[in-house]
Amino acid sequence: VFVALSYPQYCNTLSRISLLKMATSLLLILLLLPLSWSNNHPSKNGIVDALKVFGGISSSSNKAYNVGRVSAGDSGMEISSLGIGTWSWGNRFLFDYNPSQDEELYEAYRELRQAGVTFFDTADSYGTLDLNGRAEILLGSFERRYRMEQGIDDSDNSVSKRKNEEESSLPAWLDLVGGKSLSMSPSSYLPQQVATKLAPYPWRITPNQVVQAAKGSLRRLEQPKLAVAQLHWSTAKYQPFQERALWEGICQVYEQGMCDAIGVSNYGPVQLQKISKFLQEEKENEVPLAIAQIQYSLMTYGQEQTQDMNSVCDDVNCRLVSYSPLCLGLLTGKYTLDNLPKSKARQQLFRELLPGAQDLLSTLEVVAKEYNRSQSQVAINWCMSKGTVPIPGARNAAQAKENLGATGWSLKSDAILALDMAAKQVGKPMIQNIFQTK
Repeated sequence: VFVALSYPQYCNTLSRISLLKMATSLLLILLLLPLSWSNNHPSKNGIVDALKVFGGISSSSNKAYNVGRVSAGDSGMEISSLGIGTWSWGNRFLFDYNPSQDEELYEAYRELRQAGVTFFDTADSYGTLDLNGRAEILLGSFERRYRMEQGIDDSDNSVSKRKNEEESSLPAWLDLVGGKSLSMSPSSYLPQQVATKLAPYPWRITPNQVVQAAKGSLRRLEQPKLAVAQLHWSTAKYQPFQERALWEGICQVYEQGMCDAIGVSNYGPVQLQKISKFLQEEKENEVPLAIAQIQYSLMTYGQEQTQDMNSVCDDVNCRLVSYSPLCLGLLTGKYTLDNLPKSKARQQLFRELLPGAQDLLSTLEVVAKEYNRSQSQVAINWCMSKGTVPIPGARNAAQAKENLGATGWSLKSDAILALDMAAKQVGKPMIQNIFQTK
């Protein structure tokens, strides 16, 4: 009645359902108010619970994360300072994936997107056997679902826009009783940025085959364009004649408007300089190289090649992306020789690596306690301190929140130095990808 009399201009805008929610919520508050009164002091719990039930207040975590934005080379593109890798999405061999986990994966995805993460690394080869390409399929479907939840409807932009304009004109206090949507407005929405890696399979020996691979990724994503199209690895070590065709092909993907920039993965300092020279001399810098990613963590930092990548990325002006920043979970502090992962492959690997990593893990634990953070968060933040964009995995909301806890703060120089020294003294560093070049 108050709304009708005081704000008659809004009555046509509010739906009957919204009015019903408002009235019911207010009635429930009035009923709960006497029950929440104790020692002449009102308790908010009953009122807040009532509002949660009727959609007025979100029951999800309101914890704010500070996921920043960083430049990706001279492409003009900005990406989130924390990204997420999707290697585990569809991987039965290392991560025991099965499709029943998809809802948990989406919960992780939603948590990350709401916190400001936009950069998602994937590949056309992610997903084992019959699940090949599964990670791309999930990324596309997750973003469509997320956009729908946020009231960003691609199927009818005019209706979506009108709905948001109407809701934005309502009195702000109506948020408390469900009269106004709590969805993200289109103006605050940051689009998903997919960086997919195209595998240089032996049969991809012409530029057009790389282009067709990119089209396949877009079909699985059900999207018109990639943020970054990457070459998954270099063939320089075993099939050097193929390399030139791959470079031409990834450039054609950009030239045909299928991506905003290109990138490379598992290219060492030498090979990165070679493709940069190719882009300068033969493409006249018309094709932007945005990112270069390698396996980069405290368990690989002792290798000279890892350290060299920082300076070379600066020289060629691209952003270094660090994959496996937690070394498949070894740096989380969760595992010991008596408590190994379920995966047989990871069990064997950890048996080899853990004995030589004890001093590093001890240092990581000390720093984590000093900063009141988890070891995972310190390990990820350390990667950020090196100017990289780490892309840890996340398979559920808890892991997503854990990763997000690495943002919004910085390790001090003394802690970074202590971790650097411990990393360089690791007995047996993490083995590099078999396709990693010099």
